[in-house]
Amino acid sequence: MSRHVFLPKVFHNAIGLGDPVLTVDDGDTVVTQTIDAWGFDASGEQVAIRPNPMTGPFFVRGAEPGDTLEVMIDRMTPSRTTGWTFAPVASNVVDPAITSSLPERGRSIWTLDHGGRVARLAEASAALQHWTVPVRPMIGCFGVAPALNQAISTATSGPYGGNMDYPLFAPGTRAQFPVSLSGALFYLGDGHASQGDGELVGNGIETSFEVEFTTRVLKGRRIGWPRGETLDEIFTVGNARPLDQALQHATTELINWLTTDFGLDLVEASHVLGQCVQFDIANVYNPAYSVACRLPRKAIPSIRQKAPL
Repeated sequence: MSRHVFLPKVFHNAIGLGDPVLTVDDGDTVVTQTIDAWGFDASGEQVAIRPNPMTGPFFVRGAEPGDTLEVMIDRMTPSRTTGWTFAPVASNVVDPAITSSLPERGRSIWTLDHGGRVARLAEASAALQHWTVPVRPMIGCFGVAPALNQAISTATSGPYGGNMDYPLFAPGTRAQFPVSLSGALFYLGDGHASQGDGELVGNGIETSFEVEFTTRVLKGRRIGWPRGETLDEIFTVGNARPLDQALQHATTELINWLTTDFGLDLVEASHVLGQCVQFDIANVYNPAYSVACRLPRKAIPSIRQKAPL
């Protein structure tokens, strides 16, 4: 197992584009840089165009179609002291009757206080003068090359991952993606310093990051949609539009996980989900919506005594 430091110079606005920038082995750790959703780097210089320019792809030796690539998000450190968002909320998340009364969309700058681990508006109204939010780093857009040699815009998402904008894809989470091409070809970017569920304003607090991650190839493990594991929970993410289709993908994937890995039959899995499942609306702004289907580890009978991760 090796530790690599990679400084990107080229970025991609489609997952599936570009030659591998680095070859790593199963178990290797990579430290790299990501730029923000509009292409601004740690120094505030725009080095790529929007949307969501990605670092990568990273070729993971040994990953083949039918396997799963697991990526442990070890660390995310903001590499500058500012970020930005838009306001007001997106017009598609409110009743059509009030869309005409929404104010003009504008960009707001946030200051990231790394010592206090909070973010605050640089120019706040009187009501928000002393208001802050915790800095909770997360990866908004990441995944592996799609099937059939497709190149798909980083504005959207699918079975391969992509622009899911789910806050639990954060340090300490193991993310899993279905491998469709040799080497998996892993991309990442669009880091947020903070974001609520749904990405209701069209973005989180967008900024640049130094990211450290560790790869693992799960041979012969076939999954259909992105998955994640934390110390306390497991979850799946479905990406589609309309919203109910995204929920269906996520629920089906979690049922498959419970029956394949944890020894539950469909009736047993249904009892567990029926009483213990939680749903998060990860994104309702992008072309494909994202819904996470989440389950506490303690609710799964077969791993009640099993050490997580």
